[in-house]
Amino acid sequence: MQSLIIRDHMQHRPLSLHPEMPIATAVEKLLAGQQTGAPVVDSGNRLVGFVSEQDFLAKLIECSYHCETVAKVSDIMRTQVLTVGPNDSVFELAQQMTAQKPKIYPVVEQGVLVGIINRRQVLLAIDKNMHDCYKAS
Repeated sequence: MQSLIIRDHMQHRPLSLHPEMPIATAVEKLLAGQQTGAPVVDSGNRLVGFVSEQDFLAKLIECSYHCETVAKVSDIMRTQVLTVGPNDSVFELAQQMTAQKPKIYPVVEQGVLVGIINRRQVLLAIDKNMHDCYKAS
């Protein structure tokens, strides 16, 4: 079985959000970037949190009900974030994804966001590897 590393299959320039960004702006960016969630970074591109579509939905319902739009990303982001490194194994991440809920994992090197990888990218990497194995046989 070929060794697959995350660096070769991750998205290298993902959409990221900032803690002080208004939720309305963040939702527009998330929708335009067609991601189901986004890492939240500080001014040095260090990972400080993560926010998903589900997180936004809950807060938008509340904001709509009260007709207020003052909420910021920091109000809803999760600060306990599961991450992977760029040299980690795609196969190990795939195993982790079967037990953990996150669909997107920030890829972090020395605390700095260097990319993201999602279930689809992991599935594509393993599928390609399987096809390559069959061709070699």
